[in-house]
Amino acid sequence: MFRNTFHLVEYSPWPLIGSVGAFLLAVGLVSWMHGLGLYCMFLGLLVIFFIMFQWWRDVIREGMFQGYHTYNVSLGLRYGMILFIVSEVLFFFSFFWTYFHSSLAPTLDVGSCWPVVGLKFLSPFSVPLLNTAVLLASGVSVTWSHHSLMLGSRVSSLHGLIISIFLGIYFTFLQVGEYYEVSFSLSDGIFGSIFFVATGFHGLHVLIGTVFLTVCCFRIWFFHFSYGHHFGFEAAAWYWHFVDVVWLFLYLCIYWWGS
Repeated sequence: MFRNTFHLVEYSPWPLIGSVGAFLLAVGLVSWMHGLGLYCMFLGLLVIFFIMFQWWRDVIREGMFQGYHTYNVSLGLRYGMILFIVSEVLFFFSFFWTYFHSSLAPTLDVGSCWPVVGLKFLSPFSVPLLNTAVLLASGVSVTWSHHSLMLGSRVSSLHGLIISIFLGIYFTFLQVGEYYEVSFSLSDGIFGSIFFVATGFHGLHVLIGTVFLTVCCFRIWFFHFSYGHHFGFEAAAWYWHFVDVVWLFLYLCIYWWGS
């Protein structure tokens, strides 16, 4: 029977169940912010993590054992990942637009000066600078791991990826500590809102990227990747470099220039 070079995805329950999990997570977050408990949010997270495992398992089976990831399919996946990163760029661009609009042209609605009088901001040469060094180092180790994989050195690739995962976890630990140290909150005017929303969403992307790299680490360990067929790892590396670049702009604009 003739089959074209494109992958016609079979019926799957994961998109529907995933949307239910996302709905529960959104409702749970709103409920938690209004003091109604964490049960709904944890249920949504549990459903999402379950879907992540099941869906990625199916994609791995399709690419490795069923041979559906042909050249045309791989090309489509690359275009899809590029478009996804472009959408993420525009997502963060909206935060930077809000930040500069509010800081360069403040109005009475946000106060007569920028930032708010009496607000004690973090020194850009303390924890934020350390976070910058951590993420830049993780970008180097991801590149090292990728090139090692292309050269057929599986052990060296694993070493580089483990270092990147550790640095990603360390970055998250430092950012949580930074949030405990700051003297303002999300409700302290538009400055506090922009700071926590922009850096918080970036921190969420770091967590997602760390999970992405962890999955790739296990796949390298189980010989899922070869030097010529490892787009899953390439997508993770692209995403991680995007996270690095966004942090550089956050550091320069919000931490250094804003201070």
